[in-house]
Amino acid sequence: MTGGDAAAYAQPAPGRLYVHDDLTGLAREQLGAGAPGVALAERLIARLRADPAHVTVLTLEEQLACVAAQGPHTPFDLAVGIGRAGERVAQQLHARTGWFPRIVVVRITREEDGRGGYALASTGAGSLAEQVGALDRRGRLAVVDDTVFSGLTLRGVLGALSAEERARTRAFCLRGVGETLAGLAALCPVTAGVAAPGRLLTDVSFINASGLVLRIAIRRRGQPALAFFDRPEWLRAWFPGYADDVLALCRDLNALLDTPLPREGEREG
Repeated sequence: MTGGDAAAYAQPAPGRLYVHDDLTGLAREQLGAGAPGVALAERLIARLRADPAHVTVLTLEEQLACVAAQGPHTPFDLAVGIGRAGERVAQQLHARTGWFPRIVVVRITREEDGRGGYALASTGAGSLAEQVGALDRRGRLAVVDDTVFSGLTLRGVLGALSAEERARTRAFCLRGVGETLAGLAALCPVTAGVAAPGRLLTDVSFINASGLVLRIAIRRRGQPALAFFDRPEWLRAWFPGYADDVLALCRDLNALLDTPLPREGEREG
């Protein structure tokens, strides 16, 4: 399977690619410790780690610790998780810090519009404005995402709040592009576990390792989602000189792991 509109979404080779390793844990959970698929996932991550001049592999633990170290915060009255990914991050951070005793989720994601751009799409009941409008927005608010990439989803949620509400809001994420985070800071303070300096795509890019393998990564309007390996030209930009090795491992892992999962799209933000 390949993305027929891939040319409209060509990927430059970033100066540094950050890969969040959510794959090895997922493989153990889905296949069981010691399964051949777990060894394949570990081989894939090891192959990426072997390119330290260009690729940085991130773990969940280190990102959570970096966010927590930027506290403490008095518990927020409401934490809004952006999609299931943001909801999970809010839960994980709350277990560590106690900051988010009340968490709700706004079900939105970013999808390709087929013309080279991206649009917000609701994955739940009601539009973004309707979902935010139904929230109890009194008191101090937190908005939580996993990745801030283009900032489209986080900017959308913050834009649905009034100026007075944004004045008592803080955003949190595990990882984000420095250029994007700087722009969002004009709307409210943003705490990022890993803030990668540089420009979006040109200097820095972020992906989830699971998105390399599972068809949850690239959401397309009116079409099935794709995995990153469905666009081999992207892998060639990200992993010059060893993209074929990565592609082969991704295909093998997909054959073992490609079952429907209750997860929202990679690069939501």
